[in-house]
Amino acid sequence: MTDSTVAVSPEQTSPGIANVQRLSLFVFALFFIFGGITSLNDILIPKLKSLFSLSYAEAMLVQSSFFLAYAIASIPAALLITRVGYMRAAAFGLLTMAVGCVLFIPAALVGLFAAFLVALFVLAIGVTVVQVVANPLISLLGAKQTAHSRVTFAQAFNSLGTTVAPYLGAMLILGSLSQVDPATLSGSALAAFLAEEAKVISNTYAGIAVALVAVALLVWQQRKQLPSSGASEGANPLTALNLLKQPRFAFGAACIFCYVGAEVAIGSLLTNFLMQESTFGFGAELAGKHVAYYWGGAMIGRFIGAGLLRAFAPGKVLACAALMAIVLIASAANSHGAVAGWSILAIGLFNSVMFPTIFALACEGLGKRAAEGSGLICCAIVGGAVVPPLTGLAADHSTLALALAVPAVCYAVIASYGWYARRPALA
Repeated sequence: MTDSTVAVSPEQTSPGIANVQRLSLFVFALFFIFGGITSLNDILIPKLKSLFSLSYAEAMLVQSSFFLAYAIASIPAALLITRVGYMRAAAFGLLTMAVGCVLFIPAALVGLFAAFLVALFVLAIGVTVVQVVANPLISLLGAKQTAHSRVTFAQAFNSLGTTVAPYLGAMLILGSLSQVDPATLSGSALAAFLAEEAKVISNTYAGIAVALVAVALLVWQQRKQLPSSGASEGANPLTALNLLKQPRFAFGAACIFCYVGAEVAIGSLLTNFLMQESTFGFGAELAGKHVAYYWGGAMIGRFIGAGLLRAFAPGKVLACAALMAIVLIASAANSHGAVAGWSILAIGLFNSVMFPTIFALACEGLGKRAAEGSGLICCAIVGGAVVPPLTGLAADHSTLALALAVPAVCYAVIASYGWYARRPALA
């Protein structure tokens, strides 16, 4: 899913060579976990929409409650790392995720949509902490000269998580929606169906909670492998606010907001879009499984993009990728059948290079303040809480196809930034 780097002080002592590989495996697992948990929202949205008879705007509150955590928890997470170190902070994040998953059980018992949103918010706080830990930690585990390749490799595990989770989630969560239409039920039959389907959700997340606790215990056992880092200048991302006075950085932060918002909005609508008779006309489970192609495209695109970014100016690559996303949105909105379905799924391929390229372009020329800038940019991931509800609102007042105009505007902003930042920044 999304990747973030935050401003934290590096450890004073590097881990021993014998521990590097073991610690790296833990970090790769963290990338896989927070990627998979995040993309599972795309499967949860159509399920909750059906169970609670929600509008698209209301269903998108799933993403709002989730991504709001980035705005609230990113800075505290960075400060937590400076106090207790990477591994303890990672264990705390995993346990917080487990608590969020367990909260799905009472949410299912009371049968309130708001209760599910609370559970998602707590889960997302844990995800934020884990994500804030992961990128700087993988950079620490090895030589500075190979840090970029290690981060790229680790991000592949993130993409693997976002690809696998929707497929498995569709089987576990959406299967019954393909068999029973809640609109055909009433009275006690409807109440029984809703209770049983809510239990399907809570059971799935309870299983995830058990796995998260197990991983947290393993991470906790490694807590002494990296010493705690003391707070230092720049550790608090709030000091980076004056960087917004620099147009290139401010524009880049706005693009992170737009990118995450567009990526999440499209992913959230995919299942319902593919269920339409005007596209594939799939059942809920099969449509949910196809979401894996969207995130899988992002995984493949990262490898392709790595080569393109070596041969062409990053700004131009970014602009072209954003323009291709707009073309595919236009195709999905104005076509029918397989052309519309595969057009929207293919957007994931061009999403792949956007986050890291925007991030790198925004931080160019910041020099010693690059770390501060990265912490501030992390907060812009809150775009995932804002753009999806706007897209859902547009869908409620028009159609899913026309609602795609909202993420299209986001991609237009990104394309503009790519052209604006096509030349290297002056140091």
